[in-house]
Amino acid sequence: MEHIRLPKVERVQLLDRGSSRRAQVGTLYLTASHTIFVDNETEVCSEIWVLHSLVCNVEKQSVTAFGYPLLIQCKNFQVIQLIIPQENDCNDVLMSLLRLSRFHLNEIILVYCFFSVCPKFSAITNPFLFPCVTSPSLRQVCDTYPTDLFVPKSATLPVIVGSSKFRSRGRFPTLSYYCKETQAAICRSSQPLSGFSARCLEDEQMLEAIMKSNPGSRFMYVVDTRPKLNAMANRATGKGYESEDNYTNIKFQFIGIENIHVMRNSQQKLIEVSDLRSPSMGEFLLGLENSDWLKHIQTILTAGKFISKAVAEEGVSVLVHCSDGWDRTAQVCSVACILLDPYYRTLKGFMGTYLCDRMAFPYRYSHLDEDPKEVSPVIDQFLECVWQLMEQFPCAFEYNERFLISIHNHIHSCQYGNFVCNSEKERKDLGIREKTHSLWPHMWKNKSDFVNPLFRPDHSQTQGVLRPLTTPYCFKFWRGLYNHFDRGLHPRQSVLDCLMAVKEETQQLEELLAVCEQVGTKCGHACCKVFKEKYY
Repeated sequence: MEHIRLPKVERVQLLDRGSSRRAQVGTLYLTASHTIFVDNETEVCSEIWVLHSLVCNVEKQSVTAFGYPLLIQCKNFQVIQLIIPQENDCNDVLMSLLRLSRFHLNEIILVYCFFSVCPKFSAITNPFLFPCVTSPSLRQVCDTYPTDLFVPKSATLPVIVGSSKFRSRGRFPTLSYYCKETQAAICRSSQPLSGFSARCLEDEQMLEAIMKSNPGSRFMYVVDTRPKLNAMANRATGKGYESEDNYTNIKFQFIGIENIHVMRNSQQKLIEVSDLRSPSMGEFLLGLENSDWLKHIQTILTAGKFISKAVAEEGVSVLVHCSDGWDRTAQVCSVACILLDPYYRTLKGFMGTYLCDRMAFPYRYSHLDEDPKEVSPVIDQFLECVWQLMEQFPCAFEYNERFLISIHNHIHSCQYGNFVCNSEKERKDLGIREKTHSLWPHMWKNKSDFVNPLFRPDHSQTQGVLRPLTTPYCFKFWRGLYNHFDRGLHPRQSVLDCLMAVKEETQQLEELLAVCEQVGTKCGHACCKVFKEKYY
């Protein structure tokens, strides 16, 4: 509360940026956790609540005849434009929001998820925990890995430790996915510290153990998700990639996914395109193409497709890495899991994937006031890859678009503790399970809102491996995410809402028909017989 310079401002105007409708006039409140706008003119009380943790940028704009504009941009792509009558009030609101939306590392307990008291039973009532093999002796090898890891049985502790010392940040190869049918595995790691000529026998033995754990294959793929030039540049700093001369029976593959800085700039260009007021079709398409955003999504999905094909069709194990084994590695392994296994295309499977730490993404959300160059849309890209797959395979996923958008919103809201920390160690140190609520039980409780009405467990798309098309024309702009709050676009009813309404109406008619059929069977009245003949 000490950061709030002005808790209440009267006669504030809220502009509708997407249309020419008259501005709403109301009262602006600043609380410890939210910015609240209350409309004072409408008969029905209208309120807008925005979590401070969702705010990514606050900008004071040039003065107008009506007052001092303040533009609030949020991480979920909501944009709020206010006009505050007095300049001093505008400055106070600006400074308050800048401080309330950023916390230093030593202030992480002030993040919103720590505000509410967590029930003592919340940690043990979670229905999505998986049994894992625990490796206590590996806990000190790499502090960014979870304590529950899977490695080949033939990999001894000295081999694992030696491999860890030869990998960036100590992230040695560990299992991400295992295919029972082909016995092929997806493993993930960071880049080796190979430079131009360095080698490590333990690391070579580690990859040999992964390859031999799959008896049906005589080689394995090593997939470097970086562009080749980037990987070669890392060699000059003593890092780099595996040499096929030192690692026997591997086939090396570069993918070409750009780094977090390129991705961040690309998304910013995309946001600028989606924020255009009344653009022509040509302007919009040109801006979308120049952002390269869909090109990056295509590359990530192509990488996941390559890995899933290797595992499911060729029966070949794959080791995936980038530089530190975080962003691109997590994206690609996660997309491959979605393509390979129908379980991850269900609500419970998707939620469980996160809890099992298979999709452990690093700090890229700008929850804390740290280096802005480390912020990147890693998770946004993964969710969009899933959405692009849902567009190609509308019957294959149990969850719907609303599910993905809700997850995206909660990732940045800090309302739940799932996405606050970077590793299991950090979660344990902060007592996340004991002190915060989990998002997944909340979403499971409200799962009826997130079910895809077209999903059928027995559908051909639901079974087996998905093989998406990855040619450029197959990728779409995700209007539901980037223009979710834009009311100025040409209004049209959501396809999902239409399908949900049709499904509900159909269910009601089927229940009515069942009752009428039962009555008609027992009753000989002519009206019942006519109803049965006409509607059944």
